[in-house]
Amino acid sequence: MSDAILHFAHELMSSWWIYLALWGFAALDGFFPAIPSETLVVTAGVFAAADGAPNLFAVMVVAAVGAFMGDHVSYALGRGAGGRLLDRMKPGTKRHAAALWARQALAERGGLVLVVARYVPGGRTAVTLTMGSVRYPLRKFSAFAAIAAVSWGIYCSLVGYIGGKAFEDNPLKGVVLGIGLALAVTLIVELVRHRLKKRRQGQVEPELVEAGGGR
Repeated sequence: MSDAILHFAHELMSSWWIYLALWGFAALDGFFPAIPSETLVVTAGVFAAADGAPNLFAVMVVAAVGAFMGDHVSYALGRGAGGRLLDRMKPGTKRHAAALWARQALAERGGLVLVVARYVPGGRTAVTLTMGSVRYPLRKFSAFAAIAAVSWGIYCSLVGYIGGKAFEDNPLKGVVLGIGLALAVTLIVELVRHRLKKRRQGQVEPELVEAGGGR
């Protein structure tokens, strides 16, 4: 069974169709987060290391271009809906929580949050929709989207490449390692974000108490 899967993967990764798939998945993931674009890019990086196909540089470029275009589609949807898409999200859901985080982060960090959101589950779509809905300047959005897309394309490809180099004789193990590394980075980002959030809340509460006591 594993041999059949490996043979199919080799055939897919050595075909020019893989570049079209990488572009399409990366673009769709911008406004339809259920698409596993990161997994596909990592897998392509693994086979680039193990077999030399697909080309690693081409994987980086195609993934980045797809991600850049997907971000702009999401931005356009947010701009056209004028915030209605975000307001309709049901309170208490993960999507609603992501939207609230996006609005707060955008107010605090500006366009840089788009780069950070690449590594936050559900954050990318929430941020791009929010930036569109608040009419964030398109020129600035494009600049930050380019930085985010390029960094993401390079990161995912290299994570896969590391996994592929570690298991050149068994690409499937390389895929598992690569995806594991990507998940570990995401977990670290989430832990850091959670700690920073708690620290900010801890700083705000004493200020509120002092303000209340001074009345």
